[in-house]
Amino acid sequence: MKMFLVNIILALIWGAMSGEMTFASFLLGYIVGYILLLLTQRFTGAESRYFGKVWHILLFIVFFLKEMLVASLRVAYDVLTPTHHNRPGIIKYSVEGMTDIEITLLAKVISLTPGTLTMDVSEDGKWIYIHAMFIDDPDVLRQAIKATIEKRLMEVLR
Repeated sequence: MKMFLVNIILALIWGAMSGEMTFASFLLGYIVGYILLLLTQRFTGAESRYFGKVWHILLFIVFFLKEMLVASLRVAYDVLTPTHHNRPGIIKYSVEGMTDIEITLLAKVISLTPGTLTMDVSEDGKWIYIHAMFIDDPDVLRQAIKATIEKRLMEVLR
């Protein structure tokens, strides 16, 4: 967390020194600050998990955008073609062992993906209920969520 704050401060200094406080200037300052912190980490001995987490976050963003595109195309194809291929249903998905924040973020990512919607969390906090447009086999959908969305989200959060 300390390295993240230092990187933010470096990005703000970059924006102030460049004379313009725009998002593009901040982003460029953030990237330059990240590279500087990464290079000086070896000399200062300040090893940090921050540098690995940034890559996990970027990979998650790319993964999520790809998933949104594929799901959007699938839903659009089903809506625009005369025959419907959707097989809607509701599944129960285990979130046992996750914190409240992890459950919330997983539920939000699932809901943001076209064709799926998180409906509810069980009162004991061990299950979430997901409505999906395309369910051939509920177990296959559960495994797909666990192997893709949940796995990548946990890499970012833990």
